[in-house]
Amino acid sequence: MKNIVITGGCGFIGVNLIRFLMKTDESVCIRVVDNLSVGQLEDLNKVCTFRIIKAEELTGWDNGATLVVGDIQDAKLADSVCQEADGVVHLAANTGVIPSIEDPRMDCVVNVLGTFNYLDACRKSNVKRFVLASSGAPLGEQEPPIHEEMLPRPISPYGASKLCGEAYCSAFHGSFGVETVCLRFGNVYGPYSTHKGSVVAKFIKQILERETLTIYGDGSQTRDFIYIDDLIRAVWAGVTVPGVGGHVFQIATHREHTVIELAEALNDLSGKYLGRKSELVYEKERKGEVRRNYSDISKARGMLGFEPKVGLESGLELTFKWFLGES
Repeated sequence: MKNIVITGGCGFIGVNLIRFLMKTDESVCIRVVDNLSVGQLEDLNKVCTFRIIKAEELTGWDNGATLVVGDIQDAKLADSVCQEADGVVHLAANTGVIPSIEDPRMDCVVNVLGTFNYLDACRKSNVKRFVLASSGAPLGEQEPPIHEEMLPRPISPYGASKLCGEAYCSAFHGSFGVETVCLRFGNVYGPYSTHKGSVVAKFIKQILERETLTIYGDGSQTRDFIYIDDLIRAVWAGVTVPGVGGHVFQIATHREHTVIELAEALNDLSGKYLGRKSELVYEKERKGEVRRNYSDISKARGMLGFEPKVGLESGLELTFKWFLGES
């Protein structure tokens, strides 16, 4: 894979993917599409040099990274950037359960139409592989470990929009032969997550700002936390491994940790590096969020050769130290 389109490439996962690609293959040509509503130019600039061009200025593919500032709802832009691409990694989305509850229409328009636009662009330009960033949200409240054979029952608009994206991937694979790969990410954390609203980044930012750590519910809810480097290896496997078109994969660690465990681990790191700890504050449980969530990753292990390498303790320390360096 030489010519790669990455939507949402200025965001947390996108920046880490580009950093990985630049180290792996100096000849890679990357087109980044981002509206900069969340992702930041400064983060992209930390991992690579790039040039910014307008969609109408696109001609051939250049080595390194090229940024087109634009929205995934723009179908004409999707058609332009995907011409002569070998693969598309679709990361751009309206992310998170709570934002989707606050504005379900926006969640639907961005996630469903945005995914459709890039799938259709792949169809028109005969792009070999399309990788969709999904999550466990389509499955809803299920007895873990969750796996690919479970019947999806989303309990949030976000879960519904991601499930719709997976359905369109299946349809474009079945009807048009696009090699679609849907990756259901666990709770991803790691460097370059400054602007991410997930619980790891939120707790670290609260610690650094000397704020209390806010826990919704009693803290016994569980998640499967995956370090960004492990996730990026899975994404690249989704792009490059042959014979996996049309499949959905759980990408996590097969380990269950409570939110209170996470808060205590980060407080221990705060004590180690800052000489202080933050108070834990409990608030009302939020609707739309599942109680328990961790994944069976047997399918990803077998078909993608995926194996997480970074444990939670090591990953949290790496992440905490990165945030310290940025503060």
